[in-house]
This record gives sequence, C-alpha cells and structure tokens, in this order.
Amino acid sequence: MTLDYTDFIWLAFILLALQPALAARWLRNMRAAKLARIQKIRGSRVIAVIHRQESMRFFGLPIARYIDMDDAEQVLLAIRVTPSDQPIDLILHTPGGLAIAALQIARALKDRSGKVTVFVPHFAMSGGTLIALSADEIVMSPHAVLGPIDPQVNGLPAASVIKVASEKPLSEIDDQTLILADVGRKAIEQLKRAARELLRAPMSDEEAGILADKLTSGRWTHDYPISVHEARDPGLEVSTDMPTEVLDLLALYPQPIGRRGAVEFGPDSAPPSARKGLGGVRGH
Repeated sequence: MTLDYTDFIWLAFILLALQPALAARWLRNMRAAKLARIQKIRGSRVIAVIHRQESMRFFGLPIARYIDMDDAEQVLLAIRVTPSDQPIDLILHTPGGLAIAALQIARALKDRSGKVTVFVPHFAMSGGTLIALSADEIVMSPHAVLGPIDPQVNGLPAASVIKVASEKPLSEIDDQTLILADVGRKAIEQLKRAARELLRAPMSDEEAGILADKLTSGRWTHDYPISVHEARDPGLEVSTDMPTEVLDLLALYPQPIGRRGAVEFGPDSAPPSARKGLGGVRGH
C-alpha cells in the first residue's frame, strides 16, 4: 500500500482532532491515579472540588467556574457512599459560588462521625470558606487564603446596601434599595447562624459567634484574602502541613485550552536537600 501526500495531510488532521480528547483522557487517568495514591497514604476518601478562577471563552463570552448545584450533588454522593467513620479529605480550590450549594456540602460534612480535613492549596473564597468551616481541621499552604462569607444581594455587598439605607433619609431612598436592604439583613443573619452552627469544638460558642460575625458582617471587602495567621486568630484549627501530593494533584488541573500562563520559571537547579524543603510545588 502506498501513501501520497494527501493521505499524510488527512492523517495529520485526524491526529490533531484527536489530540485534545487524548490529552483530556490522559489527565483524567493521572488525576485518578493521584487521588488513589492520596487515599492510600491517608486511609481516607479524597474529594476534589477544583475550579479555575480564570475565565474560559465560548464564542467570545467569558465563562467562570464556581460552586454550583451540580458540584453539591456530586460531593453529597461521594459523602453518602463513604462509610460514616471513614475520614474525608476535601481539596478545595475555588473562588466560591452559590451559598445554597456550599451550605449543603458543609452541613453534610459537619454530620460526619469520621474526621473531616479540608485542604486549601491556594485559595478557597466565599462559599469555599463556608465549606471549610465545617472541617475538624483546615490545612492551608503557608500563603493560601480564605475569604469572607458576607452575602451579596443583586451583585452588591449586603452590608453596604444596609449601610446606605440606614444613613440616608427615608424620603431619599427608593423602594428597590429598601427591599435589597431588608433581604440583605436576612441574608447576613442566616449566614451568620449557619456559620456558627458549622464551627466545631474546641471553639467555644462565644468564639464561634465572634468568628461568624467577623466573616459575615461586611467588615472586609468580599475578596479580602484571609491569611493563615488571621484564620487562626479566632480559634480555627489551621495547619500548614500541606502534603506534596495535594499540590501535585492541583498541577493536573491545567488552564483551559487557549489560555497560556503568564508565569514561567527556570529548571530546578537546587541540590536535593534544598528541594526537599520546597514541598514539591510545581509551576502550572
């Protein structure tokens, strides 16, 4: 059988068409193997909720990933099929998302009899922080961050809407603002109560109330990065003993196709003894 140049063109076209599917399958297999390895090492059920904050594009329109009802359904399923006394390790990398979905996940974790550990390699903001509050232990990389869980109403901070409604004369406030302020008060109280219920011992009821108020009252902007030190201050159980395997797993969730990273660095030239202290962090 002989091949002419048109056959090579078609073969190249077929390979190019299959490449994204083959690459995606390879990544799924690598992630499954890494999850299985972490489970074997820790004797736990490992659940990963990983969203890339950066936007993808579909016909020129940005699409962002966040915690939604599909995520809640999948996590609840994973929890349901896990023996009640088996530890659960939840790996979170998310900008947040729907409060109802995050709260469903958090309550399911809180009801566990086995130990629940939440790992935050880089960030778990808003709804991600709400989920983290239900853990027996939060493990963060030294410079990872959590975020406030103050509710947003129509895209506006509830606390700010309430502030405007309380400071302006009633005659100068439109009905829409008054309605949003009323909804905002309810939302803050609801999330404050939920956060207080999720927080575990050894935190006292008083400490839980203080922390819940701090996170929901709007004292910070919604994107304020809460450091490890600030997270520990009110009494959260936070460790910085981040397993290398968790960081390696995150590297297997690359940026969407077509988005090239803006950061590059040279090859590792450190001696083996120095590399050990780096915790195996990789560029991704």
